[in-house]
Amino acid sequence: MRGKNAGEPLRVGFVGSGFIAHFHLRSLIGVRDVVVTGVYSPTAAKRRAFADECARLDLGDCRAHDSLESLCCADDVDALWVLSPNNTRLDVMRTLHDCITGGRSRIFAVACEKPLARTIPEAREMLRLAEAAELNHGYLENQVFSTAVERGKEIIWRRAVPATGRPYLARAAEEHAGPHEPWFWRGDLQGGGVLSDMMCHSVEVARYMLTSPGGDRSELAFKAANGTVANLKWTRPAYARALQQRMGNEVDYLKRPAEDFARGNLIMADPDGNEVIIEATTSWSYVGAGLRINLEMFGPEYAMEFSSINAPLKVFMSREVTGSEGEDLVEKQNAEQGLMPVLDDEAGIYGYTGENRHMVQHFRAGTVPIETFHDGLAVVEMLMALYCSAEQERVIRPEEVDLSGFVPAVARPA
Repeated sequence: MRGKNAGEPLRVGFVGSGFIAHFHLRSLIGVRDVVVTGVYSPTAAKRRAFADECARLDLGDCRAHDSLESLCCADDVDALWVLSPNNTRLDVMRTLHDCITGGRSRIFAVACEKPLARTIPEAREMLRLAEAAELNHGYLENQVFSTAVERGKEIIWRRAVPATGRPYLARAAEEHAGPHEPWFWRGDLQGGGVLSDMMCHSVEVARYMLTSPGGDRSELAFKAANGTVANLKWTRPAYARALQQRMGNEVDYLKRPAEDFARGNLIMADPDGNEVIIEATTSWSYVGAGLRINLEMFGPEYAMEFSSINAPLKVFMSREVTGSEGEDLVEKQNAEQGLMPVLDDEAGIYGYTGENRHMVQHFRAGTVPIETFHDGLAVVEMLMALYCSAEQERVIRPEEVDLSGFVPAVARPA
């Protein structure tokens, strides 16, 4: 695989300039040997603001491109970070593939934000296009690179596993009060509801914790899925109206809801044939300090626990302290008064700094990252099994059900 010469930075182009793109941009402050040289998104003002923010952070001379093809064919871009909405990512890969195979692009690596795609056929095509264009590819699953996950997994597998055996249970939960942008709430654009949006995190970080250090995620064989979805909050008339007022008329949860709560159990088998379980819970109906991530792992004689909002830093604001709403203390912040946790380094705690450092290092060296489009495809396969299980109200075993053409009910045409 192609890479960069020693001393040369990786030159990255961003597709997308929304919330997650800015999160990635801020995380790059903690990454060496990288510059951001280009950005494309459909809205000129947003891509210009992104380029200005890049300059303010001293992350490179970022040029705002007026077309995706212009970005893909720029002579100062080595790798593409695909951070646009879920329904656009396959078209982004098609354009990149065409530019490379047509000899118009010098890009040699691509990284895609979670989830890789909305369905199994889309995910397979994302992978096919990347490999047909001979691209090094990385799947951007930030929780795998969370500082707590990396440290906790290292300790467990070094000290506890050799003495008593492999872990057999991982629990992962991610909850907040709802996404930022209208397209997230639309099953046809996003690919589903909270299960698609957030359980992709939970499934993969749990699978990673249960995988041996340096091992491929495929060492755990997927055996069965049992999923549940529900609408707990946002289909209530008052909240549905409030959501529409905030997001616009294109979001109507009274007519086209997507689930705001999901729970999934995945049965796996480890290399010795022992049963291993992943328990995942995700919600857009959680109201607390803000985004809450809980991760746990258990084995014969040990346990590991992490909660993102059990932060060592807290602040208290009395009712006399007033001000505008924001997310300056924690992502998806729900209050500005009271006793509140503060995440002093969200990009590091959530894993964005670590994942981008990892991708940059491997793309520069021309080596394969630990998370690739193959992993993104595996995650989509498990999510579709969970959706199918929830719809059919039974356990789904992949060898018994053909999910290759399955589309979740909330993502099907009206």
